[in-house]
Amino acid sequence: MSRNVIILYGGRSVEHGVSVNSARNIFEYIDRKKFNPIAIGITQQGIWYLTEGVSRTIEQGIPVSVALNSSRPAFRAGEKEFTADVVFPVLHGTDGEDGSVQGLLKALDLPLVGTGVLGSALSMNKIVAKRLMREAGLPVTDFIAANYYDKKKPGFEQVKKKLGLPFMVKSASLGSSVGVSKINTKAEFAPKVADSFRYDSEILFERYVKGREVECAILGNSPAQASLPGEIIIHKGYEFYTFDAKYVDPEAVSIDVPARLPKTVQKKIQEYSVKAFEVLKCEDYARVDLFYAGPGKIYVNEINTIPGFTNSSMYPMMWKERGISFTNLITRLIQLCLDRTEKNKRVAHDFNSSLKY
Repeated sequence: MSRNVIILYGGRSVEHGVSVNSARNIFEYIDRKKFNPIAIGITQQGIWYLTEGVSRTIEQGIPVSVALNSSRPAFRAGEKEFTADVVFPVLHGTDGEDGSVQGLLKALDLPLVGTGVLGSALSMNKIVAKRLMREAGLPVTDFIAANYYDKKKPGFEQVKKKLGLPFMVKSASLGSSVGVSKINTKAEFAPKVADSFRYDSEILFERYVKGREVECAILGNSPAQASLPGEIIIHKGYEFYTFDAKYVDPEAVSIDVPARLPKTVQKKIQEYSVKAFEVLKCEDYARVDLFYAGPGKIYVNEINTIPGFTNSSMYPMMWKERGISFTNLITRLIQLCLDRTEKNKRVAHDFNSSLKY
């Protein structure tokens, strides 16, 4: 008997479109002999709809409601009522990758593919993640944090003194290079900082690393496995791996899987990636982004708990190189979720005491 797998996609994030493209591939390649995929889209206004497959016009679906019964939560769409054996969130960025949806699903006691509440929240905030990774001994670039509501924010000269020129500015809790800019001059400082603050109340300034952009795919739990690293080679004069370079311009980058790196460097990248996955309390899968700037200079940049599954996404490419097809990868992710859920049933949820209430 096939299991019902809800593929949750869209969302209120600025990465809404990326989510749609990722979910479309998962819906297409999921093994229909084992799983019955059910697509639920979330509009950019936060309204949930049952859709016929994965659609960019989510609002043309049927509005969904959820019966808040953790013993057997039911989803309703019009006259149709259905349950889920597994939920596969394919939501990038705000609300979908920061622990919000994970918290809802946990409260409903629904198994979800991927990292839970804690790991999602820690990983999504670049400032918190970097502090934790640095504390754990992982190499990260120097950075300065800033809050929109602080009366005294770091100015250009202060940032330049610590980080040098050029430096990067980033929204703290976004992905896909949204809210990210490279600052080369004082004249660029104010408008680019304002752009980063447009998407988040927290931003960070980072030391610019002139090096190679590499990524490593992680799969599994205790122990987690690391793929061989892949490399993103940027062309056409892009200063860094921008949103357009990732998703819009097909000639912006080329991808090497595996990256042409010495075996000792590959091994160190794998080691750092697994450690970052564990330090940030990730589960099932993730993609770790790093910089390689020469011998002895590897820096962990960030971790993505719901990496892209688009046609140009590195995560499935890196596992394909290891002999795992897209369909088999989806199956393994769902099975990891089910195995982890079963193991967690040993945790008690009641406590016998003399407390009267």
